[in-house]
Amino acid sequence: MRPDGPKTLGDAACLSARRDLLTGAHLVPLRALARRIAVERNALVPEPDPLDGGTGARLLLLLETPGPRGTGFVSRDNPTGTATNLFRFLGEAGLARADTLIWNAVPWVIHAPGARNRAPRRSEIAAAAPYLEPLLACLPRLAVVVLAGRVAGLSRHALATLRPDCPVIAVPHPSPTYVCTAPDVAARIRAGLSEAAAVLA
Repeated sequence: MRPDGPKTLGDAACLSARRDLLTGAHLVPLRALARRIAVERNALVPEPDPLDGGTGARLLLLLETPGPRGTGFVSRDNPTGTATNLFRFLGEAGLARADTLIWNAVPWVIHAPGARNRAPRRSEIAAAAPYLEPLLACLPRLAVVVLAGRVAGLSRHALATLRPDCPVIAVPHPSPTYVCTAPDVAARIRAGLSEAAAVLA
């Protein structure tokens, strides 16, 4: 099996190999932030993917919140339909992994063990808002932000204040459920990611 690709983190050997890469210098500030959030929220915060750009990322892609049955990584290689769609859309846009960081607007797992997926509550979204500023401080090369879905979209105003120089692009959430609701959803995701790629070009 390839070391990266759609759903590869569902393979135990690939998952173990990815964990071995967590000592990379490009992850140190992000992992420290994740640990801080985990302590303050008393919840699991998945790791950034070592194969992505980490602190060197020029594109921040904000999703919603980690799913209830994760791998311990925020990754396009997770064994989920959302990650598979994201892998495809990012590849089609020509966005290099080294240029991207995937994070969640509510970065901790909000689901009780064994619970089904649900949207973040208003209180959880409000509690997550203060973590955006330290996240941005970890990304000195940031050039563009993509907000995927409604919850991530709520960060637009804060981003305009914190990083007024940085373009912000909103796209639909790439979950299979939402992508299948209308033919134009995938087209809007592709258009937004292509716009982001043009910013980086």
